[in-house]
Amino acid sequence: MMNKHRQALTLLALISLSGLAAAHTGSDGGAAHAHGFSSGLAHPFTGLDHLLAMLMVGVWSSGSARRQWLAPALFALMLLAGALFSAAGLTLPGVEPMIAGSLIVVGALLLSPRQLPLAAGALAMGGFALFHGAAHGQELDGSAALAGMLLGTVILHALGIALGLALRRGAHWLPRLAGAGVALTGLGLLLG
Repeated sequence: MMNKHRQALTLLALISLSGLAAAHTGSDGGAAHAHGFSSGLAHPFTGLDHLLAMLMVGVWSSGSARRQWLAPALFALMLLAGALFSAAGLTLPGVEPMIAGSLIVVGALLLSPRQLPLAAGALAMGGFALFHGAAHGQELDGSAALAGMLLGTVILHALGIALGLALRRGAHWLPRLAGAGVALTGLGLLLG
């Protein structure tokens, strides 16, 4: 049993201490455009900020006895809406700080000893997903790339739910440790 705890701690340390890479260059950085389904599918996996947010939405959702897919489904729909808004030329202010803020909030939700009601957590995560989608929408070109991005997001949410269930079986404090690492990563992105 101790070996499982050590493996989980090592995984969480690597996630939280790996480079603070962003999945995008932002609207002022001249983002490269990804074309096609496979580029869109890979896109959510290419930056630590999006990867952690999507995984941790799943980890947080795994704490719900019922409707574990509510927050991930709302996140995916709002992510798509943000991407479509961005692709249509609409801009949201503060995309990068909001993405960093999403990591801080989902980390805080995992750290909290009390579970936020599912609907409230899902709405908060859905709001942040608009900004994640806006960042992706600046970089993805075409409906095939957006479809791939959406599938990549769903895969990450499913992996997050599986990770959350595994962490919760290991020890009650492991999801909180994951939350601390993600919140610190978000803080680093916000201040960096």
